[in-house]
Amino acid sequence: MPSPDDVEDADAALVKGDAPPSRHTPLDRGLILEAAITFIDEQGLPGLTMRRLGQALGVEAMALYRYVAGKEELLDGVVDRLVEGMRTDAEVLDSPSDGWQDFVQRLAHGVRRVALAHPKAFPLVASRPPEAPWLRPPLRSLEWVEAFLVGLESEGFSDEAAVASYRAFTSFLLGHLLLEVSTHGADVGPLDVLEESSEPGLEDYPTVSRLRRQLAQDHANVEFEEALEELLNRLAQVRQEGNAG
Repeated sequence: MPSPDDVEDADAALVKGDAPPSRHTPLDRGLILEAAITFIDEQGLPGLTMRRLGQALGVEAMALYRYVAGKEELLDGVVDRLVEGMRTDAEVLDSPSDGWQDFVQRLAHGVRRVALAHPKAFPLVASRPPEAPWLRPPLRSLEWVEAFLVGLESEGFSDEAAVASYRAFTSFLLGHLLLEVSTHGADVGPLDVLEESSEPGLEDYPTVSRLRRQLAQDHANVEFEEALEELLNRLAQVRQEGNAG
């Protein structure tokens, strides 16, 4: 078993910083969202206000409201921008091409690269109100959930297996990454709650819509015990390998 010091962190190696927006560039929604991400990266999420973001862009705060209705919409836009970063990652596949394991591994590393590139903004992915409040575990982006479910079902996963895999994968990935980014100064706050009345339609996410009942079920206790059992099995394997060495 290789030492952790011998394993190259490929995700961290691929992460590169973005240049801050120029105050001479005409405003648009995309520029504002990128500036918000840069602000959070540099100064942290708690310090972000519309006034301070306007100052960073060289404009009055009121100029921003033409493109975003307020801070809540701004934060939702930041999450959408982060998810878009995963979608444009050349290493992340839209659908499996070399088996489901490769598909899931690429997706996990793509999410981690976003987390490492924007550690102070990444907690928004888990803490912003989910588009579907009934989703368990909650995740802001239904586009991400839809792609994951469709990808696994295209590889022979049943509805039940795809939902169970979504739960296990998301819980592992977000739990690990939230702990990781917390060491980079991220503010990992409590989960916001979306009002039921503000839930969007699911027309663009047919698989999520079809599996809504299963996705809304809460089996956190059982899943925790199963994950813990898997971890114990893994630790037993590590112990055996260490003794053999």
